[in-house]
Amino acid sequence: MITKKKIIILGFMGGCPIAGVIWQHLHYIIGLQRLGHDVYYVEDTVNFPYNPSTFDISDDYTYGASTVATLAKEYNFQWAYCARYKDPFEIVGMRHAELLELYRTCDAALNVCGSHDFYEDLASVNNLIYVESDPGVEQIKIDQGREETISFLKKHHHLFTFGEAIGTPSFPVPLHDFHWLPTRQPIVTDLWCSTLEAPPPAQEALYTSVCNWSTSGKKDILWHDSTYLWSKSLEFLKFLQAPRKCGETFELATEINNQEEKNLFINNHWRLILPHDLSVNWRSYKDYICSSRGEFTCAKDQYVRLKTGWFSDRSACYLAAGRPVITQETGFSHLYGDGIGLIGFSTMEEIVEAARSIRTDYKKHSQAALQIAREYFEAEKVLSSLLERAGV
Repeated sequence: MITKKKIIILGFMGGCPIAGVIWQHLHYIIGLQRLGHDVYYVEDTVNFPYNPSTFDISDDYTYGASTVATLAKEYNFQWAYCARYKDPFEIVGMRHAELLELYRTCDAALNVCGSHDFYEDLASVNNLIYVESDPGVEQIKIDQGREETISFLKKHHHLFTFGEAIGTPSFPVPLHDFHWLPTRQPIVTDLWCSTLEAPPPAQEALYTSVCNWSTSGKKDILWHDSTYLWSKSLEFLKFLQAPRKCGETFELATEINNQEEKNLFINNHWRLILPHDLSVNWRSYKDYICSSRGEFTCAKDQYVRLKTGWFSDRSACYLAAGRPVITQETGFSHLYGDGIGLIGFSTMEEIVEAARSIRTDYKKHSQAALQIAREYFEAEKVLSSLLERAGV
């Protein structure tokens, strides 16, 4: 029998209220609720929020806070948004005294994606848990002796990472006595498919994905004379001919501003759509995934070359919807997936064979996708394991 705990999700869906981020946090909140815990969502931040309806970054948190309030009402959780970039800071959702009491009395706080800096108020949290969604960079910074990173991570009581290969022989970066525990994105699978089998896609359905096309390089990192890239756009360009070689049309919801690059995609049987409508509506985002034939996507260079074992939370949603996934290999295939329903690739030939296999027996791959999601990503399983290992 699980004892009810008071757990905080420290997140960023008010600061970045786009659909993928919203679903990422909702899976934690709903999953913990289903385990019987009292769940609170807190955003205590110095970062200016982004408004996806106006594309602005400013000190106006109205849109983000309103979005969180709407979600809190629908999914029955308490929340707070504290704008520390204001002078004096402003808080909505609860009073500051209530937030301080929550920090002091909670059983644990999950710093999802490491989104929260360490403020003095957080020092009163008895079990502060770091959940890393972008593996590789922090481990490299530790190896480089970056004190800011080392100090920040040491303020957490436990360190979890989506890089499930971190600490194994396949991951090349030394850990320097930091103990990383593997985890993965929890998915409340019945929100994506509530039946034993997923309904078949429409005949005109395509392989789709959603992608940020940024190639700014701000999160690139140099290690051992090699630059590891944060963007996945260059990985997509490596496999530009995939849909044409598969004899299919793939669709990518992204914004490519370079017309020459756009033409390359179009000439290779890609359909490009703008992601804005999907970004501002988490229900439309879900519908887009569920109405797809499956997902074809690539991974960031950092995840691939460092062999992190990372897997996309969005791809896990496709699986939960019973939609097969063809995705770039990061080492995850050693953990789950046997080439049915979820197919990792490193070469163009593997992509072509994956598409052929799915086309030959779509139902088999759809059922396998659903089974993988429910066995390996089910929120209650993932989160109960995380809490147990964190001593909660």
